[in-house]
Amino acid sequence: MSSLVSTPFAPPNSTRTEHLSSVSQKHIFLHSFLPRKPSHSARNGFRVRCTAIGNGLFTQTKPEVRRILPDASPGLPKVKVVYVVLEAQYQSSVSAAVRSLNADRRHASFEVVGYLVEELRDESTYQTFRKDLEDANIFIGSLIFVEELAQKVKVAVEKERDRMDAVLVFPSMPEVMRLNKLGSFSMSQLGQSKSPFFQLFKRKKQSAGFAESMLKLVRTLPKVLKYLPSDKAQDARLYILSLQFWLGGSPENLQNFLKMITGSYVPALKATKIDYADPVLFLDSGIWHPLAPCMYDDAKEYLNWYGTRRDANEKLKDPNSPVIGLVLQRSHIVTGDDGHYVAVIMELEARGAKVIPIFSGGLDFSGPAERFLVDPISNKPFVHAVVSLTGFALVGGPARQDHPRAIEALRKLDVPYIVALPLVFQTTEEWLISSLGLHPIQVALQVALPELDGGMEPIVFSGRDARTGKSHALHKRVEQLCTRAIRWAELKRKSKEEKKVAITVFSFPPDKGNVGTAAYLNVFSSIFSVLRGLKKDGYDVDGLPDTPEALIEDVIHDKEAKFSSPNLNVAYRMSVREYQALTPYASALEENWGKPPGNLNSDGEHLLVYGKQYGNVFIGVQPTFGYEGDPMRLLFSKSASPHHGFAAYYSFVEKIFEADAVLHFGTHGSLEFMPGKQVGMSDVCYPDSLIGNIPNIYYYAANNPSEATIAKRRSYANTISYLTPPAENAGLYKGLKQLAELISSYQSLKDTGRGVQIVSSIISTAKQCNLDKDVSLPEEGVELSAKERDLVVGKVYSKIMEIESRLLPCGLHVIGEPPSAMEAVATLVNIAALDRPEDGIYSLPGILAETVGRDIEDVYRGSDKGILADVELLRQITEASRGAITTFVDRTTNKKGQVVDVAEKLSSMLGFGLEPWVQYLSKTKFLRADREKLRTLFEFLGECLKLVVADNELASLKLALEGSYVEPGPGGDPIRNPKVLPTGKNIHALDPQAIPTAAAMQSAKVVVDRLIERQKADNGKKYPETVALVLWGTDNIKTYGESLAQVLWMIGVRPVADTFGRVNRVEPVSLEELGRPRIDVVVNCSGVFRDLFINQMNLLDRAVKMVAELDEPEDQNYVRKHAMQQAQELGVPVREAATRVFSNASGSYSSNVNLAVENSSWNDEKQLQDMYVSRKSFAFDCDAPGAGMTEKRKVFEMVLGTADATFQNLDSSEISLTDVSHYFDSDPTNLVQSLRKDGRKPSAYIADTTTANAQVRTLAETVRLDARTKLLNPKWYEGMMGSGYEGVREIEKRLTNTVGWSATSGQVDNWVYEEANDTFIKDDKMLQRLMETNPNSFRKLVQTFLEASGRGYWETSEENLERLRQLYSEVEDKIEGIER
Repeated sequence: MSSLVSTPFAPPNSTRTEHLSSVSQKHIFLHSFLPRKPSHSARNGFRVRCTAIGNGLFTQTKPEVRRILPDASPGLPKVKVVYVVLEAQYQSSVSAAVRSLNADRRHASFEVVGYLVEELRDESTYQTFRKDLEDANIFIGSLIFVEELAQKVKVAVEKERDRMDAVLVFPSMPEVMRLNKLGSFSMSQLGQSKSPFFQLFKRKKQSAGFAESMLKLVRTLPKVLKYLPSDKAQDARLYILSLQFWLGGSPENLQNFLKMITGSYVPALKATKIDYADPVLFLDSGIWHPLAPCMYDDAKEYLNWYGTRRDANEKLKDPNSPVIGLVLQRSHIVTGDDGHYVAVIMELEARGAKVIPIFSGGLDFSGPAERFLVDPISNKPFVHAVVSLTGFALVGGPARQDHPRAIEALRKLDVPYIVALPLVFQTTEEWLISSLGLHPIQVALQVALPELDGGMEPIVFSGRDARTGKSHALHKRVEQLCTRAIRWAELKRKSKEEKKVAITVFSFPPDKGNVGTAAYLNVFSSIFSVLRGLKKDGYDVDGLPDTPEALIEDVIHDKEAKFSSPNLNVAYRMSVREYQALTPYASALEENWGKPPGNLNSDGEHLLVYGKQYGNVFIGVQPTFGYEGDPMRLLFSKSASPHHGFAAYYSFVEKIFEADAVLHFGTHGSLEFMPGKQVGMSDVCYPDSLIGNIPNIYYYAANNPSEATIAKRRSYANTISYLTPPAENAGLYKGLKQLAELISSYQSLKDTGRGVQIVSSIISTAKQCNLDKDVSLPEEGVELSAKERDLVVGKVYSKIMEIESRLLPCGLHVIGEPPSAMEAVATLVNIAALDRPEDGIYSLPGILAETVGRDIEDVYRGSDKGILADVELLRQITEASRGAITTFVDRTTNKKGQVVDVAEKLSSMLGFGLEPWVQYLSKTKFLRADREKLRTLFEFLGECLKLVVADNELASLKLALEGSYVEPGPGGDPIRNPKVLPTGKNIHALDPQAIPTAAAMQSAKVVVDRLIERQKADNGKKYPETVALVLWGTDNIKTYGESLAQVLWMIGVRPVADTFGRVNRVEPVSLEELGRPRIDVVVNCSGVFRDLFINQMNLLDRAVKMVAELDEPEDQNYVRKHAMQQAQELGVPVREAATRVFSNASGSYSSNVNLAVENSSWNDEKQLQDMYVSRKSFAFDCDAPGAGMTEKRKVFEMVLGTADATFQNLDSSEISLTDVSHYFDSDPTNLVQSLRKDGRKPSAYIADTTTANAQVRTLAETVRLDARTKLLNPKWYEGMMGSGYEGVREIEKRLTNTVGWSATSGQVDNWVYEEANDTFIKDDKMLQRLMETNPNSFRKLVQTFLEASGRGYWETSEENLERLRQLYSEVEDKIEGIER
C-alpha cells in the first residue's frame, strides 16, 4: 500500500533546531523561584512531518469514466440515459448492460452517463450534469440521502422532468422520490395520498420498516397489478418491475430493464415490439459464499455444504475453530462487485476461522442475523463474532434507523459486533492522502450510526477504483480487520484461567505522584475491586496484595513516579534489537526522537516497561506524550509521533506478555490522541500501529462521550462507562456560614432598631469574605433607607445561596461501588429541577412556585437581581424540594441505606393514603401543590433512582472479557439525560447530523440574549462586534448542540432540518426578527469537536459566509463589516476573508498551553499565546471540505483582534473551570488583548447552564465561585482527602489550573492564592496529611505556590514565601530519602 505523502517542516520562528531544550530542561523556568536548580542537557534537532492533502473536494473522480457513447448506427433511434447513485457498485453492471445492447444493434443505440451523488458538490460537474439532462430520455436515481445533494438533483431534474420520457427514482429522500414519472404513474403526491403505496413513504417511527415493506410490495404487487385494466395500474406495475430489475443488479437484469423502459416509454420505439425477460430474482436475504454452488436460505443447509468442502485447510476442519458471521450488502453480490467481500472471506479462512456470510436486499439486517446466525433449536449463536462489511447501521442503512431493534437482535447474538468500512465517497488514493481520513458524510452514516447499535472498530477494509468504480480489498487493512475479529472471537472461546489481561494506567503530567490519573476515578481502589471480582470469577490473579495501598506500593514502589529514574517498578527491560524486531514502525519514530532507546522510559541501554504482573494480569503504566516539558516542541503546530518508549510499551503488551485484551483504566490516556487520520485509520496512523491486534476495552467516564468516541474510532476501543462521584451541594463554611446566620437574624429583626446594625455587620463580613468583588457593597457608615438595606442584603443572600446550592462531586468513584441512596439525593434534586415537556413532566421548583401563584422563571430573575423576598422564596422552594425528595428516598431504602425494590415501594406509596412527599409538603407553605403533577414526577424519579444505584460496571467489563456484546448507551450528563444511566454501557455519542435540536436553539437564544445584555451593561450600551468562543465535543453532545446553536443565533441564522430530522442547511433570520445587529464570531473548535462534528463545522462555515455576503448595512451586520475590511487588507475575496471556524491541524489536539502550564515549561505569557496561535489557526473551508484543516494564521489573528468579548459554556455540575485544564487551554483573553489595535482587554464571560436558572457571569466571578465551592471548601477537600493518594493530586491539580487562568486571562484575584495558602500550608495538621499521603503531589503544590508568586500572580509576605522554600527543600529531602 502506498504510504502517506509527507512534507517535512521546521519549527516556527526558527531556522536552526539544534537549540531545542530537552524535557528535563523545564526546570530552567523555575530557577528564579525554586530553591534548587537541577542540571540539564540539550538534545539534537528534529523535524516533524505532516501529511499533504487533496485539493478542495473529497473526490476528484469525474462522470466521464461512466460515459458510454454508441458507435454511429444509421437508422437506429438514440436513447440517452443519465443515472445518479450513492455508491459505485452499479457502474460495472450498467456499463456491461449498455455495451451489450449497443453491440446487438437491434432496436436503438444507447448513450449512458452516470454520476456519484458526491461528485455533484463540484460546480463544474454539476453543470455537466444539468447539460446531460437537457437531451436525456431517461433519468435513474438511487439511494440519494444527503440533503444538500438531494436538493441539487431535485432542482436539475425538475427542470427537465416533463420533457423526459421516464424518471425512475428508487429509495431516496422524499423530495427526490416525488420526481418519479412513468406514463401516468407519478409520486408527486408522495406522503399525502391515502394509497397503501404512498403510506409507505409517510414518516414513521419504525425506520427500516419502510425498506422491508417496499420489498414485500415489490414481491407481490406485479402479480396483482397484472390483472388490473387501467393504464395507471400497468404503469405502476412497470415501476415495481423496474425496482425488481434494479435490485437484481446483474448486467442481464439491467439489460432487460432498459429494454422494458425504452420499449414502453420512448416515443420513437413505442411502435417496435421489444421483447424482454422477467427479472431474474435472487433471494432477498440468505447466505452467500463465493465457492458455494448457490445462495442458501437455510443455515443448516449452508453448514452441511461447508462441512463437506474439499478445499478446506486443516484448521477449518477443527470443530473448535472460531466462527465469524459476516453481514454483506446484496447489491454488491448481484452486481458482481464483490471482490472486497471475497478477500475478507479468504483471509479469515486462511487464518483458520469459519465464516457464515449473510446478506439482505433491504436495509434491515436484524431479521437475517437472527435467522441465519442463531441456532433455532438451542437458541445459541453459531458465531463467536460478527463483522458487518456494509458500513451501515444494522437496521435502516442510510435512511431511518431503528436502534432498539438492532440492539435486541445483537443481544440475542451476544458476540462482539464490528462494523468495517468500504470507501464510498472517495477513491483509495483520495483516502490515503487525506489527513481527515473518511469523508464527513460517510463518518455520519457509517461510523456514528453503527455506534448507536454498539458497533466497534471502524476499520476501512476496501477501496474503490477511480476508473471502473469497482471495490477492491486493501490487503493490509483486511489483515488488520480479520486478525482483530478473530482475537475478539477468541475471547468467547478461551477459558478464564488462561486469559491474559493487561491493565494500563496513565500518569499525567509525568514526573510526579501521578501514576493512576483518571477523571473522577480512584484508580487503584477501582483496579483492586476489579481484580478481586475477576479472581472470584476464575481469572488467574496470583499474588494480588490485600489492600489498594499495597497495590500502589507494588506498582510504584515509593509512590514516586519520576520517570527519569527507574524507580517505578520495572516489569521488563527491552533491548534495542528486540524492540526493533517487535516494532515494525520503529524507524518512523526516529525523525522525531532520534535512534532508540532515546532518553524516555529508558536506562540508556534498554527500553523500560513499568508495571507489575500478578498471574495472568499485568498492570502497566502508559508512557506520556514525551514532549510536555519542551517548550519548543509545544510550539509546533502539529503533534509529534509517539516516542520509542511508548511504542515499546505496546509491543511488550502484545508480543511479550501476549495479552488477550488490554484494559485502559479511566479517562484518559494518550494512545487515541496520537497523530494519524481523524477517522478511518490507515496502516501508517500511529493509534492503529500501537494498538496492533489487541482487543481494547476502555473504562471511560459516562459524562465524556466525545473523547470516548475518539477512543472508539482511533484506538478501536470497546468503551465502558463509569459513574462520576455522587454530587452534593457545596454548603457554607467559615465566614460564609456566619453571613447566612446574620441574614437570617436580619430577616426576623429588620423592622426593629437592630436592623441597621445587622446590615453593617453583613457588609463588613461580606468584605472579609471578598464578596465585594461580586456584589457592589456601600461604604461602611453610609446611611441606607430600608429599601436599600433590603437590596444589599438580598444581593449578598443571593450570592450565598448560589455558593451553597452549587453541585460538586465529592471524593472519587470506585468501580463496583455504586452510590448509596442518600448519596443520590442531590442528583435527584437536580434531575427534578428541569422541565421535561416531551415526557409531560413538570419541574419540582415549578410546581412549588405555582402553588404560591408565581412563575419559577420570575422567581429566578428576581433572585438574580437581589430582591430579598424572591431570594427567600427561592431558598424555601429549594429546601422543600430537597426535603420532599429526601423523604421519598428514605422510604425506598433499608436500614443499610441500600435501595430496595423501588417499583414495589412506589406502588405501595401511590396506592393508599398520602404519598410521603405530600406528607412532607403539607408541613410547608406549599401544601396545595398539584398532586397529579407530583405523582408523575416522582414516578420518573423512582425510575432514575433505580438507575443511579445500579451496579453494572464490573459486570460489563466481565462481558467484554468473555467476548460478549456490551449494550450501547449514550454518554452525557445524567441530570439532563438520565438515559446515560445505569453506567457500564458501551458509550456512544449521537448522530452528528441531529444537532442542534429545536430545544437547543431555544436555550441558546436565552443565553445569547443574556450575554449581549450583560456585555452592553458592562460596556456603555454598546453591542459587542465580535465574540471569540469555544465549541467542545462533549458539551454539544450533552446539550444536543446548544453552544453550536449559540453561534448560529449570534450571526442571526437558523438551522433547517430535512425530512429525517437531520440538520444540513441554514437560513438567515431577518434583521427585523433579530432586533439587533448580527454579531461576528471567531470559533475555536476543540480537536475532539472537529473529529466528531466536521459536518457542523461545514454548516457553520457556510452560515458565516452566507451572512458575510448578505447585502445589509455594515452597522447591522458586523460579520460583513469585518470581512470587507479583512478582504481589502489581505487582497482576497470577501468569502475567503469570512473564515471564522478554526481548530487544530487534523490529527492534533489542544493548544498545548495546558501542557506547558502543568509542566511549568514556559518562559512568559507571550510564549503561551504563540502556542495557542500556532496550534489553533487551522481553518475549515466549506468550499473545499476535502482539504481538511488549512493554516490561516493571518485571518485568525485579524479576526481575534476585533473581539470585544471571549466566551465559554459550562453545562454540567461535575466539570467546572478549574477541574480540568481544557478550559484555560482554550482561553484567548490575554491573546486578544495583545492583538487588538487599542490594546484593550476584552470582557470574558462564562455561561453557566448547569441548573435550570441559566446565568452569564464574568470569568472572574466564575473563578471566584469555583474557588469558594471547590478548592477552599472543606466539604470538597476533605472529600478528596478521603480518597488518599489520588485525592492530594486532585487538590494540587485545582491550584495548577488556577495558575493556568492567571496566565491566559489574568482573572484570578490575589485572595484566592492567599486563602489557599492559609488552608493547605499554614494549617500544620493539613500540611502533614498532604505530605504523608502523596509527597510528590505535595511537592508540586508547593512549587505551584512559588511559581504563582514568581510569575507575579500572587502578592504575599516574604515570610510566606520563605516558609514555602523551606518546605520545598524538606519535601525534596523526604522524597530522595525514600529513594535511597
